Amino acid sequence: MVQSLDSQTIKQQALILGFHKVGIATVFPDPVADQSAPTPLQKWLAQGCHADMEWMADPRRQDLHRVMPEVRSVICLGINYYTPQQRPSGQGYAKISRYGWGRDYHRVLNRRLKALTAWMQKQNPQIQVRYYADTGPVQDKIWAERAGIGWIGKHSNLISREYGSWLFLGEILTNLDLEPDRPHTQHCGTCTRCISACPTVAIRQPFVVDANRCIAYHTIENRGVELPAEISQNMDGWVAGCDICQDVCPWNQRFAQETDIPDFQPYPWHVETTLKELAAISGEERDRKFRASALRRISLKMLRRNATASIQANAQNGKTPLV
Repeated sequence: MVQSLDSQTIKQQALILGFHKVGIATVFPDPVADQSAPTPLQKWLAQGCHADMEWMADPRRQDLHRVMPEVRSVICLGINYYTPQQRPSGQGYAKISRYGWGRDYHRVLNRRLKALTAWMQKQNPQIQVRYYADTGPVQDKIWAERAGIGWIGKHSNLISREYGSWLFLGEILTNLDLEPDRPHTQHCGTCTRCISACPTVAIRQPFVVDANRCIAYHTIENRGVELPAEISQNMDGWVAGCDICQDVCPWNQRFAQETDIPDFQPYPWHVETTLKELAAISGEERDRKFRASALRRISLKMLRRNATASIQANAQNGKTPLV
C-alpha cells in the first residue's frame, strides 16, 4: 500500500496554496452497488436533459476506475470567485455570468492543482495523481457533496455554508487511502426561489435542470444559427451564461463574500458592455477583450447571435436599448 500523507496534511497544504474549501471522499471498488437502480446522471441523460452535450454520456463519469484504475480517494477542492460588483441596471447592457468576469478559472485552478499534486508526489514518488478542473469525465458536484464541501442545490449548483454557490470546483484522483469526510447534508429545505425565478422553466423539478430550456446552455453551448424562440424571448440581456437561479438563492444573498484572488476581479468591459457593442463586435475586438477569459469558448458568431436576440426581445417587450 502506498502511503506517506494523511488527509489533514493534504488539507493544510491545499489551504496554503489558496484553495478555500477542501474535502475527501473514498472511491469504493464497486461504483454501482445496485446496477438495477439508475443513478441521477443516468436518469437525467435518459430524459434528454443534456441536449447535444454528448460528452455528458461518457461512461467514465459513472466509474472513476475507468479514468484512473488505481484510484482510491478523491480530493475535492473549491475556490470562491464572488466579487461584489453589480451589473448596470439599464436594459441595453449585456449580462455576463459572474464566472466569466475575470481570468479564465481553468488557468487559476489548474495552477493550484498542479502545485498540490507536485507537492504530494514530492513526499512520495509512488503517489499517483490526476487532477481536473471542469475538463474531465468527473461528476465534480457529486464528489464535492460526498467530500463534505457543500450540497447540491435545487438549481443543481453546489452550495457551501461559507460562500454560497460561488465556487469553482476541482478534484485530484489519487491512489492514496485517505480518511474521508462526512458527506454534506441537504439544506435547501422548502425553498423554491430558484425554480420560481427561472424565466424558461429550465429547472423541471428540484435538482433537475433541463439544458434544452436553460439560457446558460444556449448562450454558451448551442452552436446553432438561431436560438429557440422560447429562449430568445426570455433572455433579458443574457449573452454569456445566466446567474438568475444563483442571484435569488438565499444562501448567496446572506453568505457570499468577496474572493481574495485578484485574478477573479472583473475586467470592466465584461460588466459594462452593451448589447449593441456586442452585436457588432469584430473578431479582433473579441480576441482582445476576451483574452485569458473562459468566455473564449463562445465563438464570435455566437456572441453576435446572443446579443442580437436579446436586442430583438427587448424591442418586442417595449424595452428601450442604449444608444
